[in-house]
Amino acid sequence: MFQPDKLVYVGVDLHKQHHTAVIIDCWNQKLGEIKFDNKPTAFPQLEKEVKKHMKRGMSVVYGLEDVGGFGRALAVHLTEKGCWVKEVNAKLANNRRKSHVTIQKSDSWDAECVAKVLRDELPNLPDAKPIDLYWAISQLVTQRKWQAKSLTGMVKRLHQQLGYHYPSYKKFFSEVDGKTALAFWHKYPSPSRLSGVEVEELATYLQKLSNYALSTKKAEQILTLIAEDGDTSRDFQEKRDFIVRGLVRNVRFYERELTRIEREIESLMKQLGFRLETMTGIELVTAAELVAEIGDIHRFASPDKWA
Repeated sequence: MFQPDKLVYVGVDLHKQHHTAVIIDCWNQKLGEIKFDNKPTAFPQLEKEVKKHMKRGMSVVYGLEDVGGFGRALAVHLTEKGCWVKEVNAKLANNRRKSHVTIQKSDSWDAECVAKVLRDELPNLPDAKPIDLYWAISQLVTQRKWQAKSLTGMVKRLHQQLGYHYPSYKKFFSEVDGKTALAFWHKYPSPSRLSGVEVEELATYLQKLSNYALSTKKAEQILTLIAEDGDTSRDFQEKRDFIVRGLVRNVRFYERELTRIEREIESLMKQLGFRLETMTGIELVTAAELVAEIGDIHRFASPDKWA
């Protein structure tokens, strides 16, 4: 149990470069305000300012909106110091600001709204628990999304360039960005590079790439399709070939990066003890996304409940 009049309430408006904190008492009277940089060395400034407004026998509670983003470093700092830190839903603070007769918008007013929500809703607000494991998984999931998006963009561009060089390229391989296909596009970025290449030579090359999954018929099919398409060579063909090879290298790079990221995700997911992957339709990446997207995951019941 706590006594409202024995507490000072600190609401913090969080930003990437700096934070603004407003201190109020239980009667919603503003006691102080401070703006400080969003870096660990500046956080003691906040604690020092708060102490100025604390009388003997009083305690402090901090309210932060984004403990998983811009406010994470501050939340970690305060909790490690043993401070009482609460998560304040951004919608609650926004509603408080909109309910004011004169709608204001400033870092100071936003921080004061957070402080007032903290004061009014204190018993109902969850404690901030910035756990590094969940945060790391979230960061890896986000990184994977960006890499996957980049990979999709590169494959689309590769499709475009191949269409210029090989009108029937989609009939060559089942997967345009498969291992064998990428090796073929890199060695033969345009039909001009296949000039003088016989069926046997191409068949041998394809067999080695595919671990002998492709037969001589595939080589014959490719050369036949190229002949049927006609001459697609144009001026500055070498530069156009350079573009195709560059795209192949980029596709390979992003594929390797995705594999590396997924390995890191897998190692962290094992530490959680959840068994989401055992559920039908949920594989590793989906399970990690679920963990990353559930903001209050660390307040849930034991991992056994996820089995």
